[in-house]
Amino acid sequence: MGELKIMYGSRHRPHMKRPMWIIVLVLFVCVFLICAYIYPPQSSSACYIFSSRGCKGFTDWLPPITVREYTDDEIVARVVIRDILKSTPIVSKNPKVAFMFLSPGSLPFERLWDKFFQGHEGKFSVYVHASKTKPVHLSRYFLNRDIRSNEVVWGKTSMVDAERRLLTNALQDLDNQQFVLLSESCVPLYNFDYIYNYLINTNISFVDCFKDPGPHGNGRYSERMLPEIEVKDFRKGAQWFSMKRQHAVIVMADHLYYSKFQAYCQPGVDGKNCIADEHYLPTFFHMVDPGGIANWSVTHVDWSERKWHPKSYGSQDVTYELIKNITSIDTSVHATSDDKREVQRWPCLWNGFQKPCYLFARKFTPETVDQLLHLFSNYSTP
Repeated sequence: MGELKIMYGSRHRPHMKRPMWIIVLVLFVCVFLICAYIYPPQSSSACYIFSSRGCKGFTDWLPPITVREYTDDEIVARVVIRDILKSTPIVSKNPKVAFMFLSPGSLPFERLWDKFFQGHEGKFSVYVHASKTKPVHLSRYFLNRDIRSNEVVWGKTSMVDAERRLLTNALQDLDNQQFVLLSESCVPLYNFDYIYNYLINTNISFVDCFKDPGPHGNGRYSERMLPEIEVKDFRKGAQWFSMKRQHAVIVMADHLYYSKFQAYCQPGVDGKNCIADEHYLPTFFHMVDPGGIANWSVTHVDWSERKWHPKSYGSQDVTYELIKNITSIDTSVHATSDDKREVQRWPCLWNGFQKPCYLFARKFTPETVDQLLHLFSNYSTP
Protein backbone atom coordinates (compact mmCIF):
# COMPACT_ATOMS: atom_id res chain seq x y z
CA MET A 1 0.00 0.00 0.00
CA GLY A 2 2.87 2.31 0.82
CA GLU A 3 4.36 1.76 -2.65
CA LEU A 4 1.01 2.43 -4.24
CA LYS A 5 0.75 5.71 -2.40
CA ILE A 6 4.16 6.71 -3.63
CA MET A 7 3.30 5.83 -7.23
CA TYR A 8 0.01 7.67 -7.04
CA GLY A 9 1.67 10.68 -5.58
CA SER A 10 4.26 10.79 -8.33
CA ARG A 11 1.55 10.91 -10.97
CA HIS A 12 -0.29 13.84 -9.41
CA ARG A 13 0.19 17.14 -11.37
CA PRO A 14 -0.62 20.57 -10.00
CA HIS A 15 -3.49 22.49 -11.61
CA MET A 16 -2.18 24.52 -14.60
CA LYS A 17 -2.77 28.29 -14.71
CA ARG A 18 -4.93 29.44 -17.57
CA PRO A 19 -3.10 31.77 -20.04
CA MET A 20 -5.51 34.65 -19.47
CA TRP A 21 -3.83 37.03 -21.96
CA ILE A 22 -4.45 34.57 -24.79
CA ILE A 23 -8.12 34.25 -23.83
CA VAL A 24 -8.52 38.03 -23.70
CA LEU A 25 -6.82 38.45 -27.08
CA VAL A 26 -9.04 35.80 -28.71
CA LEU A 27 -12.17 37.42 -27.26
CA PHE A 28 -11.06 40.84 -28.55
CA VAL A 29 -10.46 39.52 -32.07
CA CYS A 30 -13.82 37.75 -32.06
CA VAL A 31 -15.65 40.92 -30.99
CA PHE A 32 -13.80 42.92 -33.65
CA LEU A 33 -14.69 40.45 -36.41
CA ILE A 34 -18.36 40.34 -35.33
CA CYS A 35 -18.59 44.14 -35.29
CA ALA A 36 -16.83 44.37 -38.64
CA TYR A 37 -19.31 41.91 -40.09
CA ILE A 38 -22.39 43.66 -38.68
CA TYR A 39 -21.16 47.26 -39.21
CA PRO A 40 -18.68 47.16 -42.11
CA PRO A 41 -17.06 50.50 -43.08
CA GLN A 42 -18.73 51.92 -46.17
CA SER A 43 -16.70 52.74 -49.28
CA SER A 44 -17.35 53.40 -52.92
CA SER A 45 -15.04 50.51 -53.78
CA ALA A 46 -16.13 47.19 -52.28
CA CYS A 47 -13.56 44.66 -51.16
CA TYR A 48 -16.14 42.09 -49.92
CA ILE A 49 -13.96 40.71 -47.14
CA PHE A 50 -16.56 40.85 -44.41
CA SER A 51 -19.76 41.52 -46.35
CA SER A 52 -21.07 42.38 -49.74
CA ARG A 53 -21.65 45.95 -48.56
CA GLY A 54 -17.96 46.68 -49.06
CA CYS A 55 -15.17 48.05 -46.91
CA LYS A 56 -12.40 50.60 -47.08
CA GLY A 57 -8.96 49.59 -48.27
CA PHE A 58 -5.96 49.93 -45.99
CA THR A 59 -4.78 53.11 -47.65
CA ASP A 60 -8.19 54.71 -47.03
CA TRP A 61 -7.50 54.64 -43.31
CA LEU A 62 -4.16 56.47 -43.65
CA PRO A 63 -3.98 60.26 -43.14
CA PRO A 64 -4.59 62.10 -46.43
CA ILE A 65 -1.46 63.18 -48.33
CA THR A 66 -1.52 66.87 -49.09
CA VAL A 67 -0.48 67.48 -52.71
CA ARG A 68 0.34 71.10 -53.42
CA GLU A 69 -1.47 72.54 -56.38
CA TYR A 70 1.02 73.84 -58.92
CA THR A 71 0.77 77.39 -60.17
CA ASP A 72 0.21 78.13 -63.84
CA ASP A 73 3.83 79.21 -64.20
CA GLU A 74 5.06 75.96 -62.64
CA ILE A 75 2.95 73.85 -64.98
CA VAL A 76 4.29 75.73 -67.99
CA ALA A 77 7.89 75.39 -66.77
CA ARG A 78 7.52 71.66 -66.09
CA VAL A 79 5.97 70.95 -69.48
CA VAL A 80 8.60 72.92 -71.40
CA ILE A 81 11.55 71.44 -69.49
CA ARG A 82 10.17 67.91 -69.73
CA ASP A 83 9.67 68.13 -73.49
CA ILE A 84 13.15 69.57 -74.07
CA LEU A 85 14.78 66.80 -72.02
CA LYS A 86 12.77 64.10 -73.82
CA SER A 87 13.42 65.47 -77.29
CA THR A 88 16.05 63.87 -79.50
CA PRO A 89 19.35 65.77 -79.09
CA ILE A 90 20.78 67.54 -82.11
CA VAL A 91 23.28 65.25 -83.79
CA SER A 92 26.24 67.10 -85.25
CA LYS A 93 28.65 65.69 -87.81
CA ASN A 94 31.26 67.99 -86.32
CA PRO A 95 30.60 68.24 -82.56
CA LYS A 96 32.41 71.08 -80.85
CA VAL A 97 33.17 72.22 -77.32
CA ALA A 98 32.27 75.84 -76.58
CA PHE A 99 34.89 77.47 -74.31
CA MET A 100 33.16 80.41 -72.62
CA PHE A 101 35.41 82.84 -70.76
CA LEU A 102 33.92 85.06 -68.05
CA SER A 103 36.50 87.76 -67.41
CA PRO A 104 36.76 91.39 -66.25
CA GLY A 105 38.94 92.24 -69.26
CA SER A 106 41.92 90.77 -71.11
CA LEU A 107 42.81 87.12 -70.54
CA PRO A 108 46.23 86.73 -68.86
CA PHE A 109 46.57 83.11 -70.06
CA GLU A 110 45.64 83.68 -73.67
CA ARG A 111 49.07 82.48 -74.86
CA LEU A 112 48.60 79.23 -72.97
CA TRP A 113 45.15 78.70 -74.45
CA ASP A 114 46.54 79.49 -77.91
CA LYS A 115 48.99 76.62 -77.50
CA PHE A 116 46.20 74.42 -76.21
CA PHE A 117 43.95 75.09 -79.24
CA GLN A 118 46.62 74.80 -81.95
CA GLY A 119 45.96 72.05 -84.48
CA HIS A 120 42.38 71.43 -83.39
CA GLU A 121 40.54 73.95 -85.50
CA GLY A 122 36.93 73.00 -86.13
CA LYS A 123 36.52 71.18 -82.82
CA PHE A 124 35.98 74.19 -80.56
CA SER A 125 34.40 77.61 -80.32
CA VAL A 126 35.52 80.55 -78.15
CA TYR A 127 33.34 83.19 -76.48
CA VAL A 128 34.56 86.00 -74.23
CA HIS A 129 32.40 88.02 -71.83
CA ALA A 130 34.51 90.96 -70.61
CA SER A 131 32.53 92.80 -67.95
CA LYS A 132 34.76 95.83 -67.25
CA THR A 133 37.21 96.67 -70.04
CA LYS A 134 37.45 95.68 -73.67
CA PRO A 135 40.08 92.93 -73.89
CA VAL A 136 43.22 93.08 -76.00
CA HIS A 137 43.73 89.73 -77.70
CA LEU A 138 47.05 88.11 -78.55
CA SER A 139 45.75 84.88 -80.07
CA ARG A 140 43.95 84.50 -83.37
CA TYR A 141 41.52 82.11 -81.70
CA PHE A 142 40.19 84.95 -79.55
CA LEU A 143 39.98 87.69 -82.18
CA ASN A 144 36.40 88.87 -82.78
CA ARG A 145 35.10 86.39 -80.20
CA ASP A 146 33.90 89.03 -77.71
CA ILE A 147 30.17 89.07 -77.04
CA ARG A 148 28.05 91.95 -75.82
CA SER A 149 28.82 92.24 -72.14
CA ASN A 150 27.38 93.97 -69.10
CA GLU A 151 28.90 94.78 -65.74
CA VAL A 152 29.24 91.84 -63.35
CA VAL A 153 29.14 92.27 -59.58
CA TRP A 154 30.39 89.43 -57.37
CA GLY A 155 27.56 87.82 -55.42
CA LYS A 156 24.81 89.40 -57.52
CA THR A 157 22.65 87.71 -60.15
CA SER A 158 24.52 89.76 -62.76
CA MET A 159 27.04 86.89 -62.59
CA VAL A 160 24.30 84.42 -63.61
CA ASP A 161 23.14 86.88 -66.28
CA ALA A 162 26.63 86.80 -67.79
CA GLU A 163 26.62 82.99 -67.79
CA ARG A 164 23.26 82.95 -69.56
CA ARG A 165 24.50 85.55 -72.04
CA LEU A 166 27.47 83.33 -72.91
CA LEU A 167 25.18 80.31 -73.32
CA THR A 168 22.84 82.27 -75.57
CA ASN A 169 25.65 83.17 -77.94
CA ALA A 170 27.18 79.69 -77.90
CA LEU A 171 23.84 77.96 -78.56
CA GLN A 172 23.55 79.75 -81.90
CA ASP A 173 26.19 77.37 -83.26
CA LEU A 174 24.36 74.06 -83.70
CA ASP A 175 27.66 72.14 -83.63
CA ASN A 176 28.38 73.17 -80.06
CA GLN A 177 27.53 70.16 -77.89
CA GLN A 178 29.30 70.90 -74.60
CA PHE A 179 29.54 74.34 -73.00
CA VAL A 180 32.40 75.01 -70.59
CA LEU A 181 32.39 78.07 -68.33
CA LEU A 182 35.89 79.33 -67.49
CA SER A 183 37.31 82.34 -65.67
CA GLU A 184 40.31 84.46 -66.59
CA SER A 185 42.34 82.55 -63.97
CA CYS A 186 41.56 79.07 -65.36
CA VAL A 187 44.15 76.88 -67.09
CA PRO A 188 43.83 73.47 -68.83
CA LEU A 189 45.31 70.45 -67.06
CA TYR A 190 45.49 68.15 -70.12
CA ASN A 191 45.99 68.41 -73.85
CA PHE A 192 43.07 69.26 -76.11
CA ASP A 193 42.33 65.72 -77.32
CA TYR A 194 41.95 64.34 -73.80
CA ILE A 195 39.61 67.14 -72.68
CA TYR A 196 37.61 67.02 -75.92
CA ASN A 197 37.02 63.25 -75.69
CA TYR A 198 36.22 63.47 -71.97
CA LEU A 199 33.46 66.00 -72.62
CA ILE A 200 32.04 64.98 -75.99
CA ASN A 201 31.82 61.25 -75.27
CA THR A 202 29.55 61.48 -72.26
CA ASN A 203 25.89 62.36 -71.93
CA ILE A 204 25.90 64.20 -68.62
CA SER A 205 26.62 67.72 -67.46
CA PHE A 206 29.36 68.41 -64.94
CA VAL A 207 27.44 70.68 -62.59
CA ASP A 208 28.58 70.87 -58.97
CA CYS A 209 25.74 70.13 -56.55
CA PHE A 210 25.56 69.11 -52.90
CA LYS A 211 23.39 69.65 -49.84
CA ASP A 212 24.85 71.95 -47.18
CA PRO A 213 22.67 72.39 -44.07
CA GLY A 214 25.07 75.02 -42.71
CA PRO A 215 24.97 78.83 -42.80
CA HIS A 216 26.66 79.00 -46.22
CA GLY A 217 24.18 76.52 -47.66
CA ASN A 218 20.59 76.24 -46.49
CA GLY A 219 21.27 79.20 -44.19
CA ARG A 220 21.09 81.37 -47.31
CA TYR A 221 17.64 80.12 -48.29
CA SER A 222 14.71 82.53 -48.20
CA GLU A 223 11.17 81.29 -47.57
CA ARG A 224 10.03 83.91 -50.04
CA MET A 225 11.13 81.44 -52.73
CA LEU A 226 8.08 79.35 -51.82
CA PRO A 227 6.06 77.66 -53.13
CA GLU A 228 8.17 76.85 -56.20
CA ILE A 229 11.48 76.29 -54.36
CA GLU A 230 11.47 74.52 -51.00
CA VAL A 231 14.39 74.42 -48.59
CA LYS A 232 14.68 70.64 -49.06
CA ASP A 233 15.62 71.27 -52.71
CA PHE A 234 18.07 74.11 -52.05
CA ARG A 235 21.58 73.12 -53.14
CA LYS A 236 25.07 74.59 -53.37
CA GLY A 237 27.96 74.21 -55.80
CA ALA A 238 30.76 75.90 -57.70
CA GLN A 239 29.61 78.04 -60.62
CA TRP A 240 32.18 76.62 -63.09
CA PHE A 241 30.45 73.97 -65.18
CA SER A 242 30.52 71.96 -68.37
CA MET A 243 27.00 71.53 -69.68
CA LYS A 244 25.51 69.43 -72.47
CA ARG A 245 23.38 71.14 -75.09
CA GLN A 246 19.96 70.03 -73.80
CA HIS A 247 20.80 71.38 -70.36
CA ALA A 248 22.01 74.66 -71.82
CA VAL A 249 18.67 74.99 -73.61
CA ILE A 250 16.56 74.42 -70.49
CA VAL A 251 18.65 76.99 -68.60
CA MET A 252 17.79 79.51 -71.28
CA ALA A 253 14.14 78.42 -71.24
CA ASP A 254 13.84 78.87 -67.48
CA HIS A 255 12.33 82.07 -66.19
CA LEU A 256 10.32 80.86 -63.21
CA TYR A 257 13.09 79.49 -60.99
CA TYR A 258 15.66 82.04 -62.13
CA SER A 259 13.30 84.89 -61.20
CA LYS A 260 13.10 83.56 -57.64
CA PHE A 261 16.88 83.68 -57.28
CA GLN A 262 17.00 87.07 -58.96
CA ALA A 263 14.59 88.46 -56.37
CA TYR A 264 15.52 86.61 -53.18
CA CYS A 265 19.09 85.31 -53.54
CA GLN A 266 21.10 88.50 -53.19
CA PRO A 267 23.60 89.68 -50.57
CA GLY A 268 21.67 91.41 -47.81
CA VAL A 269 18.22 90.04 -48.65
CA ASP A 270 16.52 88.91 -45.42
CA GLY A 271 19.80 89.66 -43.65
CA LYS A 272 21.56 86.85 -45.53
CA ASN A 273 24.42 86.73 -48.02
CA CYS A 274 22.97 84.49 -50.70
CA ILE A 275 25.29 84.07 -53.70
CA ALA A 276 23.16 83.33 -56.76
CA ASP A 277 25.89 81.78 -58.91
CA GLU A 278 26.60 79.22 -56.15
CA HIS A 279 22.96 78.15 -55.74
CA TYR A 280 20.86 78.76 -58.85
CA LEU A 281 22.17 76.06 -61.20
CA PRO A 282 22.73 73.39 -58.49
CA THR A 283 19.19 73.91 -57.18
CA PHE A 284 17.65 74.11 -60.64
CA PHE A 285 19.21 70.87 -61.89
CA HIS A 286 18.53 69.07 -58.62
CA MET A 287 14.86 69.86 -59.15
CA VAL A 288 14.47 69.22 -62.88
CA ASP A 289 17.08 66.58 -63.81
CA PRO A 290 19.11 65.32 -60.84
CA GLY A 291 20.20 62.17 -62.66
CA GLY A 292 21.59 64.15 -65.58
CA ILE A 293 24.41 65.88 -63.68
CA ALA A 294 27.65 64.54 -62.23
CA ASN A 295 27.39 66.57 -58.99
CA TRP A 296 30.93 67.82 -59.33
CA SER A 297 32.70 70.45 -61.42
CA VAL A 298 35.52 69.62 -63.85
CA THR A 299 37.32 72.77 -62.66
CA HIS A 300 39.50 72.34 -59.59
CA VAL A 301 39.78 74.99 -56.91
CA ASP A 302 41.36 74.94 -53.45
CA TRP A 303 39.12 76.11 -50.58
CA SER A 304 41.42 74.85 -47.83
CA GLU A 305 42.08 78.39 -46.57
CA ARG A 306 38.36 78.69 -45.72
CA LYS A 307 38.07 82.28 -46.91
CA TRP A 308 35.49 84.04 -49.07
CA HIS A 309 37.66 83.34 -52.11
CA PRO A 310 39.69 80.22 -52.97
CA LYS A 311 43.46 79.92 -52.75
CA SER A 312 45.44 81.73 -55.47
CA TYR A 313 48.49 80.08 -56.98
CA GLY A 314 51.57 82.30 -57.36
CA SER A 315 54.93 81.66 -58.97
CA GLN A 316 56.23 79.81 -55.92
CA ASP A 317 53.27 77.37 -56.11
CA VAL A 318 53.38 76.36 -59.78
CA THR A 319 55.34 73.13 -60.07
CA TYR A 320 55.05 69.85 -61.92
CA GLU A 321 54.10 68.21 -58.60
CA LEU A 322 51.19 70.64 -58.10
CA ILE A 323 49.71 69.79 -61.48
CA LYS A 324 50.15 66.06 -60.96
CA ASN A 325 48.56 66.25 -57.52
CA ILE A 326 45.49 67.94 -58.97
CA THR A 327 45.18 65.53 -61.90
CA SER A 328 45.48 62.51 -59.60
CA ILE A 329 42.27 63.40 -57.73
CA ASP A 330 39.48 60.96 -58.63
CA THR A 331 37.10 61.56 -55.73
CA SER A 332 34.82 64.56 -55.28
CA VAL A 333 34.90 66.00 -51.76
CA HIS A 334 32.56 68.54 -50.16
CA ALA A 335 32.35 69.75 -46.58
CA THR A 336 29.28 71.28 -44.96
CA SER A 337 29.54 74.74 -43.40
CA ASP A 338 27.88 73.86 -40.10
CA ASP A 339 29.67 72.92 -36.87
CA LYS A 340 29.71 69.24 -37.85
CA ARG A 341 31.86 69.95 -40.93
CA GLU A 342 30.49 66.76 -42.44
CA VAL A 343 32.62 65.56 -45.35
CA GLN A 344 30.77 64.17 -48.36
CA ARG A 345 32.76 61.99 -50.78
CA TRP A 346 31.81 60.22 -53.97
CA PRO A 347 33.90 58.81 -56.84
CA CYS A 348 34.18 60.78 -60.07
CA LEU A 349 32.50 58.38 -62.47
CA TRP A 350 32.80 58.91 -66.21
CA ASN A 351 30.46 56.56 -68.10
CA GLY A 352 30.59 54.25 -65.10
CA PHE A 353 34.38 54.25 -64.73
CA GLN A 354 36.27 56.16 -62.07
CA LYS A 355 38.46 58.79 -63.71
CA PRO A 356 40.26 61.98 -62.71
CA CYS A 357 37.74 64.63 -61.72
CA TYR A 358 39.37 67.77 -63.07
CA LEU A 359 40.15 69.02 -66.57
CA PHE A 360 40.86 72.63 -65.58
CA ALA A 361 42.11 74.46 -62.51
CA ARG A 362 42.00 77.93 -60.98
CA LYS A 363 42.95 80.44 -59.47
CA PHE A 364 46.33 81.12 -61.08
CA THR A 365 47.83 84.60 -60.95
CA PRO A 366 48.98 86.26 -64.22
CA GLU A 367 52.65 86.03 -63.22
CA THR A 368 52.55 82.24 -63.58
CA VAL A 369 51.91 82.21 -67.35
CA ASP A 370 55.54 81.60 -68.39
CA GLN A 371 55.94 78.73 -65.91
CA LEU A 372 52.72 77.13 -67.10
CA LEU A 373 53.76 77.44 -70.74
CA HIS A 374 57.04 75.72 -69.88
CA LEU A 375 55.24 72.92 -68.02
CA PHE A 376 52.39 72.48 -70.47
CA SER A 377 54.08 70.01 -72.83
CA ASN A 378 54.87 67.75 -69.87
CA TYR A 379 51.78 67.91 -67.70
CA SER A 380 49.18 67.97 -70.45
CA THR A 381 49.68 64.33 -71.48
CA PRO A 382 47.56 61.92 -69.36
